[in-house]
This record gives sequence, structure tokens and C-alpha cells, in this order.
Amino acid sequence: MAASATLPGPVAGPVEKDNKRITTGWTFYDWANSVYPLVITSSIFPIYWGSITKAINPTDEVDFLGFQVPGSSLLTYAISFSFLLIALVSPFLTSLADYSGRKKLFLQIFCYLGALSCAGLYFFTKDNLTLSTFIFIAATVGFSGSIVFYNSYLPEISSEEKFDSLSARGFSMGYIGSVLLLVICLGIIMGPHLAGGPEGVALFGMSTGQATRLSFLLTGVWWIGFAQIPFFTLPPDTGRPADAPVSEDGWLLNGFRELGKVWEQLKQQPNLKRFLLAYFTYNMGVQTVMYVATIFGDKVLHLDSTSLITTILLLQVVGILGAWLFAKISERIGNTRALSWAVFIWMLICIAGYYVQAGWSFYALAGVIGLTMGAVQSLSRSTYSKIIPENTVNAAAYFSFFDVVEKLGIVIGTLSFGLIGQITGSMRNSILSLIVFFIFGLGFLLTLRGKKLRDVPATNPATFPGPPAASSAASTPSTLK
Repeated sequence: MAASATLPGPVAGPVEKDNKRITTGWTFYDWANSVYPLVITSSIFPIYWGSITKAINPTDEVDFLGFQVPGSSLLTYAISFSFLLIALVSPFLTSLADYSGRKKLFLQIFCYLGALSCAGLYFFTKDNLTLSTFIFIAATVGFSGSIVFYNSYLPEISSEEKFDSLSARGFSMGYIGSVLLLVICLGIIMGPHLAGGPEGVALFGMSTGQATRLSFLLTGVWWIGFAQIPFFTLPPDTGRPADAPVSEDGWLLNGFRELGKVWEQLKQQPNLKRFLLAYFTYNMGVQTVMYVATIFGDKVLHLDSTSLITTILLLQVVGILGAWLFAKISERIGNTRALSWAVFIWMLICIAGYYVQAGWSFYALAGVIGLTMGAVQSLSRSTYSKIIPENTVNAAAYFSFFDVVEKLGIVIGTLSFGLIGQITGSMRNSILSLIVFFIFGLGFLLTLRGKKLRDVPATNPATFPGPPAASSAASTPSTLK
């Protein structure tokens, strides 16, 4: 019974850190999958979704599984459900990936689920709203799930002193690639009209609706196509050694048991717990803004689709600068100080968002959001990589906690945003209320100032049942500034 429960495979040697071929290939997954949050969740898809729900019912009330739901709320609920689902499932899957030594396989599975579901949105029309909603949920689950395994490669392929720069490179690659595809999609959808052609006619004589759905297909093809680069260059799965101990319960229960051991390790690492609390609260605000920005611009500021798309492009371009700039700042003043400044700026953004009007002030605010958005995402990933135990063979399990914290934050943030807006009747109040999340996040970050970054020394790495650690060489623990 125990033998049948093992997941054998080839056992590779230690991975060479800072290998240019491997690290460059790793950044290409950012290039590949970042088109999904930009084209699908942030720009073209929400606009198309709104046009579909209005076509179904001008009052924006649509039927979903027998319930009458506002169309904009249905999209928010679909996003919340997607992240709640992945938050519940990913801890088990990532612990299984660590236990089996097949991290790359799980990365590929979620990538293909997300990319193929994204391409399936090509068939989204007003006649199949319910089915398309579930396809959108599947695509979002695939995207979110793949990120867990992708992020867990960072401490495996990079030396600690290069975490910040490599993480920033990845986000920059994602911003550049996603903007490039968005421009291509916009050229197909809006190019002929901007060149003086009739409204409603896209490239090659397609309707704008057909061209928009084609952009969903192109997003899936782009994602799955460029993902082959990291799949080819990242270290192969090690597999589980044949002589590794296996309990009679098999790998299913061992997956849950491993999560319990990770939780026990968290109890012994107060800095890691503090950072996760900080990340949970401030990222709740950041992610909520990212997912509701298009809705806010449409419903509150009454911006047209061209202005909304222009704003999204501005966010992406400035986000590249933000990721690079704050990586440099963190080299000089430390990760937590750099993050603290970024979170403080987000507090000011919430106040400005309450008063912002259409025009130059809106675009200026969007620029500041883009600058700090890229900074917070990049620095959070690299800081977490510095805090988890060095040389741990369970990086994916640790990053599953990181992912669960992020996803639960998105669920709570988006739901609270909608609830406050519904109760008060104004999305401006919802924007202002997000400042509470940033205040708590900044407070938790300040408790880390002046402390050692890693609680567990490199000479005593955290280990659980699974493939043997690649190395246990000692190194000087990092410090927070």
C-alpha cells in the first residue's frame, strides 16, 4: 500500500542559483501570464461584460442560477468566489507538490487550465452568461493557482541578495508583455475606428464584439505559448526519492500533515507571522483597488472606454518604473522601510480617491497608483522569499500560505468594498474606507523594523517529509532596516 502511494520520479542535483538561463526563463512566465490580469480582469473583459449584461437587461439585472443579480455585482462575486476557491485548494496542492517533488507539473496544470479557459471566453455571448461566468472562474483559478508554484521557484533559483532585483525583473517583464498584447488587441478592436472608419467595425470587417472576443482567444494563446519558455528552462521536477519514508496513509493525508508541520514552523517564526499579517492587510487594499478601478472609473467618473483603457495602460507603464525604482530604494534603506513608504503612499491614495474627479487629477492619481502598485507586488514577493527558512525543501508549501493570505484578502477586500458602497450609496466611501487596511498593514510592518529578517538560521533549515534539501550551507542571516 505504501509503495503504491509514492510518486516516483527522477531525482536531480542541486539547482545552480543565479543561472542566467534559468532566471531569464523564470521571468518569462510573468511575461506569459500577466496578460490575463490586464486584458481579462482589468481592462477589456470588464467593459465587454458590462455591454453583455446591459444587452441582456438595460437595468443591469441579470439572471444567474435563478437569482436576479446586478451585472457588475455578479462579476465581483465571480472574482471573490474564484479566489476563495483557490485559497481553500492551493494549500493541499502545494503541499502535495512539495511531497511528490513535482512542482513544475502543478505549474503546468494550472497554466493550461487558466489559458484554455481564457481562450474559451471567445464563445462568451449574451446567450450563455452563466456558462461563461463559470469559464471565467476556471480561468481565474488557473491563473491564481499557477502563481503559487511560480513564486515558489524564486528562493530556489536565486541567491538572497538578488531576490529583489529578480522579482522586479519578473514584474517588469509582465508589465511589458501585457501592455504589448493589450495594444495589439486594442488595435484589432479600435484601430479602424480611430483611423476614421465607422464606429462598431473592427479590423478585417469584424464587429467590435467579435474582435473583443478574439482578444480573449489571443490572451489564452499568448499565455500558453510563452509559458513554454519557463517550462523548458526551469529545473526539472526532482520526484520523490524511492527510499523516502512514506506513511501507510499515503500521500493524500501526508499533504495535509505537511501543512500542519508548516503551521508549526510558523509558530516558531514571529517575524514571518508579522509579515503575513502586514501583507494580508495592506495587500487587501491594493488588490481591491486593482480589481475595482475600471468599475469606479465607469460608474463614478463616467469615463468612456477609451479613457478607461488609456488609464489601464498608464498603470502598467508606470508600474514597470515602480517595480524597478523601489527595488533600488530597498537596496539602500531595506525592504520593510521601502514597503512602509509604499503603504503610506497608498493611504494618501485612498484620501485622494475620495475627492478625485475626471480629468488631470484622475490621471495623476492613476500614475501614483501604478508606481506603488508595482512596488508593493514586487517587494512583497522578494521580502517573503527572504523571510522563509533558507534551503527549505518546502518552498511551495510556504508560498501556499502566502497565496492563501493574498486570496483571502482579495475576497474580504472586494466584498467589503461592495458592501460599504451598497450601504452608503457611494463608491467614494468604499475607496476611503480602504485606508483602514493600509493603516493596519503599516503598523504590522513597523513592528519588523530593526529585526533580523529570518527567524530560522540557514544552518538549521525547516524540513518536512519530501525530497532532500539541495544544500544546507550556512549564510549570514539577513536583517531588516
